[in-house]
Amino acid sequence: MEKITYKELTENEIEISLFSSFDRHQEVKKCWRKENNEWILKDISFTEKWGQEEYDSLVECLVNTIKTGGTVIGAFELDKLVGFTSLEKEVFGSENQYLQLSSIHITYGSRGEGIGKKLFHLISESAKKTDAKKLYISAQSSEETQAFYDSMGCVEAMEYNKELFNLEPYDCQLEYLL
Repeated sequence: MEKITYKELTENEIEISLFSSFDRHQEVKKCWRKENNEWILKDISFTEKWGQEEYDSLVECLVNTIKTGGTVIGAFELDKLVGFTSLEKEVFGSENQYLQLSSIHITYGSRGEGIGKKLFHLISESAKKTDAKKLYISAQSSEETQAFYDSMGCVEAMEYNKELFNLEPYDCQLEYLL
């Protein structure tokens, strides 16, 4: 494994070519669902594979994150992007306790190498520089994704963000104490 470097990205660095070798692929076999106020792991399978439309949207979202005062951090192996995370600037919640961790993704061939954990810690450190008390994550409900967030110490959010929940009702709404 080559040495991974991490850096905060600028608006000018976020363009479609940055993702030219990034592979957002995931074979999902099981997903968590909340039924009768209890979390159940169910056999729900699908393949998530981003195409040009998803990458175009991603570039637009990440540029907007930076334009609105948020943070985007990339993980690079040599000059190739292998992971990234983003943190929005707007606080929310009944006590303005949350900042949204809006994305964290690792390219398919680099998963399991600790890159996601390092990116999570880096974005948490960035969030700690604000008045927020917690990260808020609306995360895919797949078994593997939830295992990652559980290993990082995330728990079900005490207070759901209705807008994020309505956008992705099958996502798990999580929080992380900063």
